[in-house]
Amino acid sequence: MTERTMPQARLVRLRNHTLSRLRNPIYWIGVPALLLLTYVILWPVVKLISTTFVWKVQDARLAPQANPGHFTLFHWHRVLASDISLPLFYKPILHSLVVGVSVSVLSLLFGCVLAWFVTRTDMPLKRMISFLIVIPYLLPNWILSRAWLLFFKNSKIGGTPGILQSILHITPPDWLAYGFVPITLTITVHDSVFVFLLVGAALSAMNSQLEEAASLTGASRLTVMRRIVFPLVMPSVLSAFILIFTKAISSYGVPAMLGTPVNFDMISTMLYASMRSRLMTEANVLSLTLMAITMVTIYINQRVIGKHRSYITVTGKAGAQTLTALGRSKWPVASMMTVLMVILAVVPLLILLLQTFMLKEGVYTLSNLTMHYWWGGSDPAINTGEKGALRNDIFLLALKNSLTIAGISSVIAAIVGLVIGYVVARGRQNWLGRTVDQISFLPYLIPGISLAAMYITMFAKPTLFIPALYGTIAILIVITVVKELPFTVKAGSAALMQISPELEEAAQISGASWLTRFRRILLPLTHKSIASVFLLVFIGAMKEMELIILLVTPRTETLTTLTFYYAEKGYDQLTNVILMVIIGIVITVYLLAVRFGKADLTQGIGGSS
Repeated sequence: MTERTMPQARLVRLRNHTLSRLRNPIYWIGVPALLLLTYVILWPVVKLISTTFVWKVQDARLAPQANPGHFTLFHWHRVLASDISLPLFYKPILHSLVVGVSVSVLSLLFGCVLAWFVTRTDMPLKRMISFLIVIPYLLPNWILSRAWLLFFKNSKIGGTPGILQSILHITPPDWLAYGFVPITLTITVHDSVFVFLLVGAALSAMNSQLEEAASLTGASRLTVMRRIVFPLVMPSVLSAFILIFTKAISSYGVPAMLGTPVNFDMISTMLYASMRSRLMTEANVLSLTLMAITMVTIYINQRVIGKHRSYITVTGKAGAQTLTALGRSKWPVASMMTVLMVILAVVPLLILLLQTFMLKEGVYTLSNLTMHYWWGGSDPAINTGEKGALRNDIFLLALKNSLTIAGISSVIAAIVGLVIGYVVARGRQNWLGRTVDQISFLPYLIPGISLAAMYITMFAKPTLFIPALYGTIAILIVITVVKELPFTVKAGSAALMQISPELEEAAQISGASWLTRFRRILLPLTHKSIASVFLLVFIGAMKEMELIILLVTPRTETLTTLTFYYAEKGYDQLTNVILMVIIGIVITVYLLAVRFGKADLTQGIGGSS
């Protein structure tokens, strides 16, 4: 080959290589996906960090030496080492860590016990018990705090007394009505469901022949649990611990309702209070500390899981299941669990429903029953003239906004998760697929209220070709989809990994474009995964508050933020009416998804009853 033709050959190879990549959907989908993820995830983090090191114009009221636009450590010093650091940062961070650890430990104990009885024993009524266990997941966690107040509120702090003081004339102590104890217990009841789902799935997949072999060699039951069962479920237990810990320390609704009256502040409530006081940069510092705690915790979790990888067994064959016989105690155990879950999941809902028909709170007589809070007109003597929910324009707007956000977010999240999941699944040996996978996981590390703080900073003004989104429904949809990306992408990639690339290759040979292959092959084969993603995102969006509380405006009010507004105003019955509407919508959608989409959260956890 002559010297003249060698560069030409290189150019031809380069051109062919470039055309091959351009035709490969991993690249022409993956590159735009990478740019999009960088803009909606990485750029907000960078922008948030940068704001904490720059003087703002409004800082002149705090520090005469403020020089807008220039570098400073003033905001970090103000949060970490000033006269206000103790109430602003150190006490809230201590409260957050104590609540996070306590909730995680209690949730693990409760959830693991439930998971073991449902998956590894011959206990009857498993499907019913599994459904009762899942009910708290379908509800906002602060609904349980509302129910707690109805039982344990005292007249000393809460104004009107709760059920215990009104009917039994027992005055609950302040520590039982508000603060650490009720916050920990109510979040635990809600979050233990995640332990049940994660650990239950691991126990269901475990081959019981391993335990039987150990028993035949003379190992005691305790030894089998310690040496075989526990190491095998350790990754799921640790994952559940981290999930619950990060959710607990960033929870806002429960601490705001149960902690604020007694000044039991957590980082999330202090962050929100800083935002309302227009201390935006201090709030950004608090957001970064919350993110740092989450990242350090997840890093430690990954290190610990790495030490247990040698215990994990992976097999393509279905594991044999030999259930532990409970003997005569199986019906008492089933009855006890049923009663316990009814008390934890059903009774609070019935109490909240009853409260919606009570004209005056704390008066438990038939003459006090009314339908006013559902569809009554304006009465100046009741809630300063606020109409019943079904005749209230604010409620109807919030209902419309909530259904719009949940519906659109669910559809977009399901499609985006599947499309990005395609890049991850088909490009897992490629740098692009791995990078997209890692960036899409980052929202898991960012507490919801911190992500909201980032989006305020990012979308308050027009940037590039994107208009200012703050105060619109669009920003609530975007942040909901972004926050759910870790789940939707993992679900999409997991579903696509089960589909052989040969199906696509055969369609491609016959001339089908990628869009045709996606529509005619991938969508039909992944419809169950899409239904599950839609269901979980819809439920999450309908009950979400921490993620959007900083972003809503009067025009974009949602049902969850409206309940919190009414709770702050003391309109307790109206608050409970809206909670009942949220619960009704969520349970209806869940049952429809179970009936038509086969997306039952309890499938694969328990056996048949």
